[in-house]
Amino acid sequence: MTLRLPEPSGPHAVGVIALHLVDPSRNDPWDSGIDGRELMVSAFYPARDVRGCPVAPHLTPAAAEAFAVIDPVAHPELPTEGVDWAATRSHSHVGAPVLPGRWPVLLHSPGGADPRTFGTGLAEELASRGHVVLSFDHPGETTEVEFPGGRLRTISMPGDPRADPQLFRRMLATRVADTRFVLDAVTELPGSDAVPEDLARALDVTRIGMYGHSAGGATAAEALYEDSRLKAAINLEGYLDLLPERPGEDGALLPVAEHGVDRPLLLLGTDGFRDERFERTWRAVLDRGSACWEQLADANHWVFTDHGVVAPQLQAAGLMSEEDRIRLVGAIDPADSVRAIRHHVLGFFAENL
Repeated sequence: MTLRLPEPSGPHAVGVIALHLVDPSRNDPWDSGIDGRELMVSAFYPARDVRGCPVAPHLTPAAAEAFAVIDPVAHPELPTEGVDWAATRSHSHVGAPVLPGRWPVLLHSPGGADPRTFGTGLAEELASRGHVVLSFDHPGETTEVEFPGGRLRTISMPGDPRADPQLFRRMLATRVADTRFVLDAVTELPGSDAVPEDLARALDVTRIGMYGHSAGGATAAEALYEDSRLKAAINLEGYLDLLPERPGEDGALLPVAEHGVDRPLLLLGTDGFRDERFERTWRAVLDRGSACWEQLADANHWVFTDHGVVAPQLQAAGLMSEEDRIRLVGAIDPADSVRAIRHHVLGFFAENL
């Protein structure tokens, strides 16, 4: 079967380009054979004219081939056959000229193991509403990332960060450093040859926000605390602590939860993924700063990704059970979840950027 992504509802057509950024000041944390820290970034933006510009695939053929094998391991709810992952089209046009203007910039960090491509639906909506979205992977912990020339890198972490406190700490530190590097690149783009000149001119670097899902949500919140270039952030259901060093103990709070933050932070969660750890870590930051907490009903953790619309299609086609759909994204109708998430994210950034 071929899956479909939701159409963006904003007044602007959407363009997209892929950026290959290399930080020579850092070694790759997961592969000592790679010189520098490489990142792939998808830049979504309001487009002036999309005529003659091809529509981008959701996943490139090489990434789709790897996704079909690796991601059902990361997400056992996904089918191992019956889906043409390479056939899904986005609503973004590759290399389309940028609509003139000065657009606020939003960074996006995906969840642990998840590729940035499964945040396409929300990124396109934000771009159609007048934002430039820079969505970036964290290579080595991401299931698959394709680099220029068709070079594919798959997950290479030496263990499971959900069970290894030191590995989790290293993963989060790497993610925050990746975010800092993207912020550096954003502020330097107007004088760089790495991106088209019209996109560089369109970035309003006085209005930069960030959002992320799960580990990406924790990354967004902690980056907001550590880097004043971020003016606001959204944590889509990420824990705000480290793993405990010994069983039965609470993990240390991240600095953003321990000390709070003086800029707007939205905590957006679901009723299907709440536990004592969320209560403790999210209430800590609520008590110490300008954060607010909103929640989706009848939903579960991966509803904030493209799985929110993919899983119901898989269930309707008989490729996913109702139990697996609920475990992955909840019972919420995708039309309702898409509308609610867009409402919360767009409203928050409209008010705070």
